[in-house]
Order: sequence, then C-alpha cells, then structure tokens
Amino acid sequence: MPKDTYRIVTRGSDGQLRIRDYDSQEALLKRHCQIGVDDCSTDLGLRGLPVFRGLIGPMPEGKNVIRYESPEVFETLTKEWTSAKPARRRSRVTLPTAQ
Repeated sequence: MPKDTYRIVTRGSDGQLRIRDYDSQEALLKRHCQIGVDDCSTDLGLRGLPVFRGLIGPMPEGKNVIRYESPEVFETLTKEWTSAKPARRRSRVTLPTAQ
C-alpha cells in the first residue's frame, strides 16, 4: 500500500499537539516551502519526497502516513521516547513437578 497521507505535527500556543493531514503532496506544497528532496532515507518509500523549511521529515508513521514535525515537537517527542523505560518482562520459571 503506497504512502498517501501527509501528516504535519506542530504544537499550538496552548501547548497541545496540532495534527493536520493532507491527502496529496500538492496540497502540502501550497502551505509549506520546499527546500529539497529526501535522498538518504533508509525507508525507500520516502526517498524523493519533499523536505520543507521549518519541518523535520519525512518519516514513516504506520503503513500509509508520511509524517513531518516541527523542530520543537521532534525534540520533545524524541526525549520522551528515549527516556521511556521499557516494560519489564517477567521471566517464566518452570517449577519442578512433584512426583
């Protein structure tokens, strides 16, 4: 399934995340200034997509979403992601059966 939704994530003046989705690259280009194209993404589906002034991305989000974030959102979410403690896994111990 091709990536066909462009998502812009910014932070509003009230501190809440603002998410805006675009159905096409053309709609996105009307609102943001393209400064280049992605030519080094490890996700081959993102190569050749636009890079915009003031946004970090493109980055994959799920199967069909291309995500761009403001630098502040990118920094905040990255810090939250790296400081999150992984869920502790309990090892299963098999008890000897009584005979």
